[in-house]
Amino acid sequence: MRSIQRRLSLGLISVMVIVGLVLAQTSLWLFEVGLQRYLEAGLRNDSESLLVALVRGPQGLQLDERHLSPAYQRPFSGHYFRIDFSDSHWRSRSLWDQELPLLQHPGLHSNLQLGPGGQRLLILRSDYRRLGQSISISVAQDYTPVSDSFQRMRQIGLGLGLAALLLILFLQRLTVRRALKPLERAREQIAQLQQGQRSQLDDQVPVELEPLVAQINHLLAHTEDSLKRSRNALGNLGHALKTPLAVLLSLASSDKLDDHPELRRILKEQLEQVQQRLNRELNRARLSGDALPGALFDCDAELPGLLATLNMIHGEHLALSYVAPPGLQLPWDREDLLELLGNLLDNACKWADAEVRLSVIERSDGFALSVEDDGPGIPEEQRSQVFSRGTRLDEQTHGHGLGLGIVRDIVDTWGGLLVLGESEWGGLKVVIELPRR
Repeated sequence: MRSIQRRLSLGLISVMVIVGLVLAQTSLWLFEVGLQRYLEAGLRNDSESLLVALVRGPQGLQLDERHLSPAYQRPFSGHYFRIDFSDSHWRSRSLWDQELPLLQHPGLHSNLQLGPGGQRLLILRSDYRRLGQSISISVAQDYTPVSDSFQRMRQIGLGLGLAALLLILFLQRLTVRRALKPLERAREQIAQLQQGQRSQLDDQVPVELEPLVAQINHLLAHTEDSLKRSRNALGNLGHALKTPLAVLLSLASSDKLDDHPELRRILKEQLEQVQQRLNRELNRARLSGDALPGALFDCDAELPGLLATLNMIHGEHLALSYVAPPGLQLPWDREDLLELLGNLLDNACKWADAEVRLSVIERSDGFALSVEDDGPGIPEEQRSQVFSRGTRLDEQTHGHGLGLGIVRDIVDTWGGLLVLGESEWGGLKVVIELPRR
């Protein structure tokens, strides 16, 4: 979607160009019409002067040249006339060897016709009756200087209009950019939310943004409250179930079930599965901590604490290490990555003898996460079974746990690839390739 600033600029340009062209053309047309009306008044005076110059002579009508303007005597002066009557017509000497066209109807003809020397003429025809004869007088004036002036005015107006448009666009850009600064600050604050640097947006915003900011803050508070309540509820449930589970396990091991060995075995297996799942969920809740919803995963800040927590859970005999570029932030939700890495590392710690290593590699097209251990590993022919629903190899002598199924679901959601292989120590190596967002 195009930016608001660009849309406003394009809209302003369109409106200004359309309105400017309409106003400019209308103004020029009105000015030209007014000028033609003014010139028409002058041509009408010339026509009446020619009418007065018509006198009766010995041979009929004659033109008294003493009443003529000198412009009618000079060739191609730009002022011309033609007088038509019953049997002949006269024309001004300024026409030289040219003829002024006879108009069909009286009045001003603004459809300019080419005259002597390529001049554009404004012609007025007037019909009179004098000395008993019908007389038609056509007077013309060269309109070329006016047309040239109009052309220059158009060019100058176009240049001034473009300069004004550029100035207005510049001022409008500054105004819009200043008006959109609160949106830019809100965007920066949302980015800080994703990075876990704040928990709420500032509410000191323009009136137009107050409803949006209030709704986002309300949603953030509700989400954080829901996460805390869910985590507390999970912890409370886990601790509440620990004591009954311990009692049931104790009863399953009592001598009262010596006569029912099969029942004792089934009870102990099922109760141990419940206890394992309960411990795993409590560990996940402990690993996720109190992060803000949507916070990005900062490797430098999160991985040391995650490894320290796993050391406390699985014992200090394990050497847990990680390799990651300094300052790297993974563009996924912090809690999702903690769940993913927590399951992978917890699974590796469970089966490792002494070494567990996490590697984070940044590529041009994405990221590669790998967790490897020095445990027994998974035979190649059994690796596909790890992801089969209901199959749990950690219940057998060799294999890995339920965490891989959870990891696979997260990786599938992100459009990544999960591959099982063999580590350099002979244990399991889990490689996750994630595309760049």
